[in-house]
Amino acid sequence: MVATTSKLAPANTPPSGDSEGTSSGAWMALIAALLGWLFDGAEMGVFSMVGRAAVQDMLGIAGAPTPEQESYIGFLFGVIIAIFLVGAATGGVVFGWLGDRIGRVRAMSLSVLTYAVFTGLCGLAQSPLQLGVLRFIASLGMGGEWALGVALVMEVWPNRSRALMAGLIGAAANAGYLLVGVIGIGLSAILHKFEVWLPMVGVGPETVTMLVAFKGWRLMMLLGTLPALLTFFFRIFVPESHKWEEEKAKGTTSNWATVDLLGVLFGAIGPVLIVYVWLPEALAFSKTTATMRIVGTVVGLAIAVVGYTYPVLRYLQRSILQHTEGARTPWPTVRIMLLGACISGVALLGTWGSTQWAATWAGQLTQGKPEFANSHPREWTQIWLAMGAMVGTILAAMCGDWLGRRVTYCLLCVLSLLSAIIFFQTHNAYGTSFLIWAFIAGACTASFYGWLPLYLPELFATKVRATGQGFSFNFGRILAAIGTLQMSALLPYFAETSTRAGIKGGYPVICSYISAIYFLGMVIIWFAPETKGKPLPE
Repeated sequence: MVATTSKLAPANTPPSGDSEGTSSGAWMALIAALLGWLFDGAEMGVFSMVGRAAVQDMLGIAGAPTPEQESYIGFLFGVIIAIFLVGAATGGVVFGWLGDRIGRVRAMSLSVLTYAVFTGLCGLAQSPLQLGVLRFIASLGMGGEWALGVALVMEVWPNRSRALMAGLIGAAANAGYLLVGVIGIGLSAILHKFEVWLPMVGVGPETVTMLVAFKGWRLMMLLGTLPALLTFFFRIFVPESHKWEEEKAKGTTSNWATVDLLGVLFGAIGPVLIVYVWLPEALAFSKTTATMRIVGTVVGLAIAVVGYTYPVLRYLQRSILQHTEGARTPWPTVRIMLLGACISGVALLGTWGSTQWAATWAGQLTQGKPEFANSHPREWTQIWLAMGAMVGTILAAMCGDWLGRRVTYCLLCVLSLLSAIIFFQTHNAYGTSFLIWAFIAGACTASFYGWLPLYLPELFATKVRATGQGFSFNFGRILAAIGTLQMSALLPYFAETSTRAGIKGGYPVICSYISAIYFLGMVIIWFAPETKGKPLPE
């Protein structure tokens, strides 16, 4: 019992603070961050579950869509997800910059408020274009919250607690993913009652019909405003990181300049270009060849790298000119940021290109089958994925502490590849085996989200930690966006390819191929530094 208490003891602040208050503040920081990540996970999971229904609703397609309509719905669904991922990448840099400039807690409050308000507004969207714009703005806050919460918790808790904290971070996000599945099942059971309840509070009949149509997806999105209440909790109870306050006292935070954010605006052109070149030929304004897609992707990534790293580069240059502590040249930090982005990119592309489509696949396997009419296959698949992910994130973080960061990452790549291949290649029907392997694949492919919060903060000094790890983690979302867009583009190429279970073409075939990205991860990690047993850089 004594050892456990010591393990969880919050880090001490500078001598000016009292230890009891510090302990309470550290716990408040952890609770606030865990709640933020929980709603973060819910924000990511809600559209995966209701997005296709939302698109179908706004296109005015009643009943079962035709194959052509289904293809177009899937395309718009993929584009909106890609837009969301691009927004998260941009938000990771912008809010990371804010966290290093004005403090972790203030920036977290703004990030949570952003994704809460605009997720709720998604429930009022009237067209796929409006939905895409609102999802983009919401994702800015979601991408920022991850980097800020990780920086705050890792800075206020001691080094010996980092693995446990990292595991809790990943588990909290996936608890939110699970929560969406549970709420989806519950909402489905009482959805008809909203037709009685809403008029009782003055909602008009047309609005009631709009809110409950297509499985009540609008109500699910409107529930996304609840995290806005967290902002008051942040401002009242959560103390600022003392490590950041030390940097502020040194005057280093003043080297962040607002004008540098123009670089981020420029960098956002890159992902927009990537999304454009990968749009299908069904759109009249998007006649792109394979060569144009490859060139556009490379150029888009280059633009994003230059724009998103520009604020950090300029900050470090100012610090060197003012003879502040730090590296003699900014390029080692930029190199680590790019390496971190590649490491995160493998994990994110692996997830968004494989298990993230499991719920959609479950829906397709059960579509039109009366025996599954009220079984909620999408929701249960999401729940089992999330339960596995919660276990996997905690185990991955602890293994990183036991075996070392690099060995653990390589092992996670191997397990993720094997579990994804078995899941997608050996199932052709929804059932018990399907859900068990969804749990296993979820545990393996999502395990990186416990390992990344452990490793990324260890790569950057306090003064650039939020921005550096925000870029590293969220830049991988751009790669994931490419993978998401490829789903609709690659389906025709693998229409005649079959899985071992006999499914021809479709998501299981493409997801199996995309999971090969883990081979790249097994190589990249050995170019990264080993940080096991080392304190956070000051």
